[in-house]
Amino acid sequence: MARPRKFEEERAVEAAMRAFWTDGYEATSTQELCEVTGLGRSSIYNTFKSKRDLFEKALTLYMDTKTSSVIEVLEDAGRPVRERLRTILEWAVEPGAGDPAGCLVVNTTVEMAPHDEGIAEQLERDLRVRLAALKAAIEDGMRTGEIDRGKDALALAHFVVSTVGGMRVAARGGADRRTLKSIADTAMDAI
Repeated sequence: MARPRKFEEERAVEAAMRAFWTDGYEATSTQELCEVTGLGRSSIYNTFKSKRDLFEKALTLYMDTKTSSVIEVLEDAGRPVRERLRTILEWAVEPGAGDPAGCLVVNTTVEMAPHDEGIAEQLERDLRVRLAALKAAIEDGMRTGEIDRGKDALALAHFVVSTVGGMRVAARGGADRRTLKSIADTAMDAI
């Protein structure tokens, strides 16, 4: 029995996401996309109008998956807020098994956002969602006394996003676990 087309498309998008995450948009060739997805060139273009269309779907998958995980942790009222924030920072210290170093959002922000308005808007929407969730968690921590009420919740939310992004860049550049953990510890001290 043949696999449904929807399944094939989802599998191809996930495989492409990992290729783009590893090599970036420009450096990922159509031939590489054929190899990782198992699709022929014509199948890729019949299914995904263009390399950019496939990239956009891969980026959306990445953001949906990663951002929903972040929000789930941040909204877990059964855990102290500082523990929730520590978890987010720890994910930058210890990426998921089999995940490439770095972050597809960070890589795309640097590589494509400055000259691709559509991608920049997509990244901005995702950033707003993450910032809102972080700000809400930080405000919760201020209400409970875990975080100094005199601090600016939105500024701390931006700080966490920037710290995680910086840690992802450092990891991609070869920083070891000890270095990344010390950055996470320093960030928690600042919060």
